[in-house]
Amino acid sequence: MNANGRLLHRKWRFLSSLRWQNGLLVFLLILSPPVRCQIRYSIPEEMKKGSLIGNVAQDLGIDLRRLRSGRARIVTGESTQYTELRADKGILVVNERIDRERLCGDITPCSFALEMILENPMELHHITVEVLDVNDNSPAFQQHDMTLTIGEAALPGARFVLPTANDPDVGVNGLQDYTLSQNVHFVLKQHSNLDGEKYAEMLLQKALDREEHPSLSLKLIAVDGGSPQRSGTINIDITVLDANDNAPVFNQSIYKASVLESAAKGTYITTVNASDADSGSYGLIYYSLSSMQGNVATLFQIDKTTGTISLSGQVDYEKERKYEIRVDATDQGALTDSSKVIVDVIDVNDNAPVINVMSFTSPVSEDSPPGTTVGIINVKDSDSGDNGQVTCAIDKNSPFKIKSNLRNYYTLVTDAVLDREAVSEYNITVVAIDGGSPPLSSKKTFHLKVSDVNDNAPAFLQGVYDAFVAENNSPGVSVLSVMAKDPDENQNARISYVLENSDIDGSPASEYVSVNAQSGVIHAVRSFDYEQIQKLAFVVKAQDGGSPPLSSNVTVNIMIQDQNDNAPQVLYPVQTSSSVVAEMVSRSADVGYLVTKVVAVDVDSGQNAWLSYKLQKATDRALFEVGLQNGEIRTIRQVTDKDAVKQRLTVVVEDNGQPSRSATVNVNVAVADSFPEVLSEFTDFTHDKEYNDNLTFYLVLALAVVSFLFITCLVVIISVKIYRWRQSRILYHSSLPAIPYYPPRYSDTLGTGTLQHVYNYEVCRTTDSRKSDCKFGRAGSQNVLIMDPSCTGTMQRIQNEKNILDEPDSPVEVSSTGQCLKNVMQVSKHNTFECCTS
Repeated sequence: MNANGRLLHRKWRFLSSLRWQNGLLVFLLILSPPVRCQIRYSIPEEMKKGSLIGNVAQDLGIDLRRLRSGRARIVTGESTQYTELRADKGILVVNERIDRERLCGDITPCSFALEMILENPMELHHITVEVLDVNDNSPAFQQHDMTLTIGEAALPGARFVLPTANDPDVGVNGLQDYTLSQNVHFVLKQHSNLDGEKYAEMLLQKALDREEHPSLSLKLIAVDGGSPQRSGTINIDITVLDANDNAPVFNQSIYKASVLESAAKGTYITTVNASDADSGSYGLIYYSLSSMQGNVATLFQIDKTTGTISLSGQVDYEKERKYEIRVDATDQGALTDSSKVIVDVIDVNDNAPVINVMSFTSPVSEDSPPGTTVGIINVKDSDSGDNGQVTCAIDKNSPFKIKSNLRNYYTLVTDAVLDREAVSEYNITVVAIDGGSPPLSSKKTFHLKVSDVNDNAPAFLQGVYDAFVAENNSPGVSVLSVMAKDPDENQNARISYVLENSDIDGSPASEYVSVNAQSGVIHAVRSFDYEQIQKLAFVVKAQDGGSPPLSSNVTVNIMIQDQNDNAPQVLYPVQTSSSVVAEMVSRSADVGYLVTKVVAVDVDSGQNAWLSYKLQKATDRALFEVGLQNGEIRTIRQVTDKDAVKQRLTVVVEDNGQPSRSATVNVNVAVADSFPEVLSEFTDFTHDKEYNDNLTFYLVLALAVVSFLFITCLVVIISVKIYRWRQSRILYHSSLPAIPYYPPRYSDTLGTGTLQHVYNYEVCRTTDSRKSDCKFGRAGSQNVLIMDPSCTGTMQRIQNEKNILDEPDSPVEVSSTGQCLKNVMQVSKHNTFECCTS
């Protein structure tokens, strides 16, 4: 490459760097918060790794703790990180070898820019590092030897272009001067291109004489201005030919052409043309590309006879937008002329946008408000014009959006309220599309997790829990398990179960049941009794472990199931130890005569309370039967005179439980037509029952009674006699009918009602005379006789005591035998009589 080409190349790279820095400066001024300050450091190239560049914290006035808390970092946007920020010390050091020639080429001054980013709040600080050149490169020619063929007819003043030396250093360290070895024929003429690049020409000062000097050997030395000074040398071998007095001349001094950066090898560029006034062999011209710097020599080629320039490599608009090619035309006499070819590279859309992540935050809390910043990205496209115009977009169905506050910088923010229970993770794909035709695009996927907050209360799987447990259960038995679900996670979903404060029949629910805080299993605290409580209703609360905790309640109903743990209880006939209860049946009773009814209850429920009645023992099994379901004792044949007066029945009452329970009751039945007959039969029975009584008590009681009677008998006997006589006379002369006695109805406690039929009878029996008439009523055709041996009063006292009858009109007569009848109680529609012996 000639001097002009190198000059244009350096200018273009300088303007590109300046344009990038200006764009970054605009970004930093617009982005909030603004840049606090800008600092600039100057360092020599080739510093060792870890060498100090500058104390950033001190120069920016930032505390070291702020650097650490703000997660300070360096962003350059370049693939090579030349610097490293040591936030713990607040210093900027060299991270990679810095070669100024590689970084900037021949552009001066050479510098690179970077930004230091701090978060919470976000701050951007611009740092410029200028790289100073050191004399680490010597001027060098592309070849060590050069051969020139010069005709002896060459006139003084003829010019011969010499190879250009290349020194990557700049300024005083760059190429400064050329020196030609001492000779009498040539002098050195130095020139500079517009960009300051120096090149040399050799001018013929004295005509050549082939016969005197057929060849010459010279040295061209290139030196720089560094300290120490460096130099490069090329040998020039000159062969003197016969005279050729006309040099080739190009028809244009500058040729211009263009090529697409996507052009393939061999693509035609342009054709140069030169002419030579000489004829013959001296008029033949050969074209060649002058020595060029860098990779230019590998990109282009020229046909030496036609002057057609074509592409031999791959050009890249992003690396080099313009190439300057120097073409030499040489005739057979070694006379030359030079021309310049400027090749403009036309950009095509061959670069997809590049997405760089500046900042990204994950996870994001689900209670973050819309507009929360998730990430910051930078998008670049190396193409130019519309090919480099980039737009970014994300999926519109996601709760996020992307917006741009500055060219090439985009912010990813939330666009709606997040719900971790609905979606816990998002894959956000950012698509960057340029404006080329066809457009190119690139994608970047961000994996964002949503962190949980306690925004959901536990929910029970059922609205109401029902369970059944048999009574008489063991304390501590598991009854049922409640379960709640919480869509939150971790501690917010850790559920504990608590028994709410409530009362069951006036007692705290905790006295009946307990709940396991972790598993929700409900245990019975104590044994339940169905007869005391049939249902437990209480509330269980499920509470999560969030802060603050959330909870929900559920109602639990536990139904107690009955077991057959209670035997039947006989309500009638009443079993007493002091008197004998007997049912009276006339000898004229027909088949099916209702003697009495055994009434029993069972406090259990269901089939455990279904009772059946069976006749276990009887004095005469052929005379009586018991109703299996109703407990009614009836005659199964006609009562005869041969049947014993005293009948004893044992009835078993049995429930329907598994296993069944039972109770027995003894029923005494008197088969007789007259009351005295009943008394005579049951007296023995009474005496038999007294046999086991306490004799001492009765002896003392008898002595007391006899003493009392002896004293009072004399006083009351006359009045009693008169009263009896008057009452008998009134009854004898009276023509009024006898008034029957109706005992009150008996209602059982189970609500089964009373006996189905009510029978009222008036019976008169005579033993001696009309004075001995005995009238008594009976209901339901049943008479109950109570033999009470404790009654020892006289007949007169018994006669006087008839006023205790419930019905004042119920008549009582006393027989001459000294026996008395006393109506003292009614049970279940039965007239109960107590027979006393004096």
